[in-house]
Amino acid sequence: MTSKVWDKQHGGSHYQKFKIQPSKFVVENELLFPEGCAIKYICRHRLKGKREDILKAIHFLEMILERDYGDETQKSQVFKSRTGSNENS
Repeated sequence: MTSKVWDKQHGGSHYQKFKIQPSKFVVENELLFPEGCAIKYICRHRLKGKREDILKAIHFLEMILERDYGDETQKSQVFKSRTGSNENS
């Protein structure tokens, strides 16, 4: 990706106010969709969606909790494959 893609935003300018745009942070750190959405909503809540954005962030965090920690003795296959963890190691 070229840096020019990060120089524009459709539908407002709230993300351009950050030193690092949430989407660029998510892409550069290879985060999964729910993590990226939570970060996006947390970052923009003061500039755009207010309380509703915090509720959206909480919803995505709940998705992560259910996906990765729903059963503490047996983590989800998504988490295992992403981290390369093996419970028998």
